[in-house]
Amino acid sequence: MTTNLSISQTDPASLDVDALVIGVGPEAALAAGSQGVDGALDGRLAEALLAVGATGKAGEVVKLPTLGALPAKVIVAAGLGEDPGPEALRRAAGAAVRALAGTARVALALPADTPERAFAVATGALLGNYSFARYRTGAQTEPVGELVLLTDLDATTLAERAEAVTGAVALARDLVNTPPSHLAPEDLAGVAENVAREAGLDLEVLDEKALVDGGYGGIVGVGQGSVNPPRLVRLGYRHPQADKTVVFVGKGITFDTGGISIKPAEGMDWMKSDMGGAAAVLASLRAIAALKPKVNVVGYLAIAENMPSGTAQRPSDVITIYGGKTVEVLNTDAEGRLVMADAIARSAEDAPDLLVDVATLTGAALVALGVRTTAVMANSDEVREKVVQAAERSGESAWGMPLPEELRKGLDSPVADIANISAERWGGMLAAGVFLKEFVPDGVRWAHLDIAGPAYNKGEPYGYTPKGGTGAATRALVQIAEDVADGLL
Repeated sequence: MTTNLSISQTDPASLDVDALVIGVGPEAALAAGSQGVDGALDGRLAEALLAVGATGKAGEVVKLPTLGALPAKVIVAAGLGEDPGPEALRRAAGAAVRALAGTARVALALPADTPERAFAVATGALLGNYSFARYRTGAQTEPVGELVLLTDLDATTLAERAEAVTGAVALARDLVNTPPSHLAPEDLAGVAENVAREAGLDLEVLDEKALVDGGYGGIVGVGQGSVNPPRLVRLGYRHPQADKTVVFVGKGITFDTGGISIKPAEGMDWMKSDMGGAAAVLASLRAIAALKPKVNVVGYLAIAENMPSGTAQRPSDVITIYGGKTVEVLNTDAEGRLVMADAIARSAEDAPDLLVDVATLTGAALVALGVRTTAVMANSDEVREKVVQAAERSGESAWGMPLPEELRKGLDSPVADIANISAERWGGMLAAGVFLKEFVPDGVRWAHLDIAGPAYNKGEPYGYTPKGGTGAATRALVQIAEDVADGLL
């Protein structure tokens, strides 16, 4: 994301821009930030907006030409809805900027009178300005060239933070949107190497030989059916004054056919998004390196391509996860939990104070919570609720879910320590969490984020969320790291 975001305290009514974004509530009631504009129009702005059909509903964008009454060529009214909190501001800014794609200079006169509100407007606008046209030919509509945040605050640091976080989300979106023909496991590991070099992160990459030699049976087993061999990437951010360590583990299945337990053809195309967890971990590490919270952060990317072939693992195979625990593979389409198990078990060597894994893990998560909400499970109620709160404060919808002990019996195997799917049909999302819990190091606080729903938007864009890759969990992970640094988690 290369959009320039600047801060200005200029009166919006005197600013020479191509478009001026204001906020409106129900019945086109003008929100804070637009008073100067209304005054320059003799107090008739709300009347004019009502005349062209503005209602102020959340997600609504109405354009009104100024006809020379203001230096700005167009006023853009973004609906805030009934509750204009930070998320409403983020979505309003994002929707307005999306509607202004191709515009050279846009000013945002949305409510930005507190740091929280100003940050929400800045992040919403930057996230809404995202586009992915890498594989398109011919002329394309460009994003907005320059964004101007209007606020009376000294918001330079706030703007830098917004650019760091939204730039990370854009990286995660780009990776999810990249077709698997251009993002094999080795390619994703290569992107991680570039990020580590540029951000000054520690880096370790295990190739297929090192994975076999090291006993990473989950990653090796999932990846053995593909001509593109698997990888395990470890990234590390260190703060000289930190006394706590957070470990993030991301699922990085660069394409998921289901393996021998092959998926139906319908909808398989969006399985390029099955590395969304690894993308979020990588992107969050880049943002954390820029923001420099006082905490050590380790990120693992468990990367493989799940393909059917003569060398693919079979239902009923038994594999040995890092550390020695054995798993009977009853369904090769339950592969994410296998690669995650290796990395989760390996994390014991980092002595984490908190372990968080992120994965597009189960279709059951979509059934339970839909396509916009992350499911959060944990080995303590306190950790689960604090992680949910961190995600919500970052602007990501999350909901806490249980890990019922009785589901463990359904994972019993007659030939191995545990099976990778339950014999019971119900509670698939929770059973997957119960499986992962088996590999969490003793005494470590742990949370599991299932982002199968929000990682990829198959529908139309909304707010600051584009069609395709969304960068889900990136902002939440950054917030979690900062909360640990601040002693909140």
